[in-house]
Amino acid sequence: MIEVKNVSKSFGDTQVLKDVSYTYERGKVNMIIGQSGSGKSVLAKCMVGLHRPEQGQIYYDGEDFVPMSREEKSLIRQHIGMLFQASALFDNLTVEENVMFPLSMFTDMSKSEMQHRADEVLERVNLSGKNKLYPAETSGGMQKRIAIARAISAKPRYLFCDEPNSGLDPLTSIVIDNLISDITKEMDITTVVITHDMNSVIEIGENIMFIYNGEKWWEGTKEEIITTDNPEINEFVYASEFMKTLKQQLQRRV
Repeated sequence: MIEVKNVSKSFGDTQVLKDVSYTYERGKVNMIIGQSGSGKSVLAKCMVGLHRPEQGQIYYDGEDFVPMSREEKSLIRQHIGMLFQASALFDNLTVEENVMFPLSMFTDMSKSEMQHRADEVLERVNLSGKNKLYPAETSGGMQKRIAIARAISAKPRYLFCDEPNSGLDPLTSIVIDNLISDITKEMDITTVVITHDMNSVIEIGENIMFIYNGEKWWEGTKEEIITTDNPEINEFVYASEFMKTLKQQLQRRV
């Protein structure tokens, strides 16, 4: 579990986050949503230590992360898996070398142990036998799955996903959504997804926080987000044709 309490962050005279509090539950897909520039990515960067908030606490299973030393934060980061927006694979490394990279950095596994773990996680994301390929030889969807395999290779307690469906077609996006959801349950980890993709929210979102102008503006479930009367979140939610159609279908049932 990750608890954010009264976090505020400014850059110069611009306040980006304003007294944000939220609890990200273990074993669930926790989503941070909001328009571009709303502060959701800054919040995530505060949570992993890339930014230091001026005020507030961030607890990882009861341990306050903000005042920790660099060495103490490194120990927490060893338990964090990261899925980046652009996959961020190393072009000069093979698929299995990419997956084994965090194992070589953060564990004392032997070469054979790392190889075995790479085989395990590649099988989990349905990429068995692709070990020796290079990223350039794989599709965008495969690269996302490789990145997921790398993110879970060290058996993290926490998983951060930044716009995991960016650049993917709708069918591949569903595959990635389901994979993230299934892995969250199987590994019983705290998953945080930063997204503006309402399809993903409705597919796999369990706990959802909406940030508006740097403030926590709304929180709830995917069922509640469809029926809320909050005007700002309605404007955000029903911007896509998919959500407009869904709203019309729900209205017809009433």
